[in-house]
Amino acid sequence: MPPTASHTPTVLLAEDDRAIRNALERALTLEGYRVTAVADGVEALAQAHRSRPDVLVLDVMMPGIDGLQVCRVLRAEGDRTPVLMLTALVETADRIAGLDAGADDYVVKPFDVEEVFARLRALLRRAAPASGTASAPAPGSAFGPAPGTGEPSARGAAPETTGTPGRSGTPGRTGASNGRPGASAAGRFVEAAGLRMDPRARRAWRGRRELELTRTEFELLELLIRNAGIVLDHSTIYDRIWGYDFGPGSKNLAVYVGYLRRKLDEPGAPQLIHTVRGVGYVLRED
Repeated sequence: MPPTASHTPTVLLAEDDRAIRNALERALTLEGYRVTAVADGVEALAQAHRSRPDVLVLDVMMPGIDGLQVCRVLRAEGDRTPVLMLTALVETADRIAGLDAGADDYVVKPFDVEEVFARLRALLRRAAPASGTASAPAPGSAFGPAPGTGEPSARGAAPETTGTPGRSGTPGRTGASNGRPGASAAGRFVEAAGLRMDPRARRAWRGRRELELTRTEFELLELLIRNAGIVLDHSTIYDRIWGYDFGPGSKNLAVYVGYLRRKLDEPGAPQLIHTVRGVGYVLRED
């Protein structure tokens, strides 16, 4: 979690520009983080292997092994530590490359240090349940009701129903296929529009096909499934997934929705994530 009197999160900062590295290290330390600062990707990987931090802040363009390569290596090793990218590249394609490499968020240089703080707080909040005692969001959290509570989400999604889990590692069928919108849960599973998820195991399927999702893609899909049939506006999604509204000019959400669509869509099958122009997105099976 963000810095508190009882917990000091650790940050691994990799930035080859000495002035930026030193200034950001000082700012983060004053903000209450315990910072390890290195000058390149080789050092970043070595340090990450020695002592896993709570969050990484990686400059994209570093000599030798750059930030994208560091992120790819860690993700290939199964390391899901949140990654915030620092980049001077402002083109959408450059941002997409960072997200494709497994980054969770990015900040464009020159940046306001308060924005860095806000994005780190959001990443740490999202990562906290995986490292704490709770294995799923509490009732009333960003992802709606806890399974079996019957409480509607903040956006008014229908209460969940229960069913029987499946066998052989696949999720069981629930009542979501009876024609009504909204997600349902079979104990640990949620389902809507032909999609099934196991939030505790962080696995998802479309039909029998398992989906390979990043942390952010998984959380975005879970939010959409739990609110299936309900149009979620941009600011609501930003707040629940990132904990921070990037503003009307941000393409961050559109990039992730594009990623998710490419992983969900199948030839001849209906599109599941729909754009409501000027408002946001909705999950439904037309």
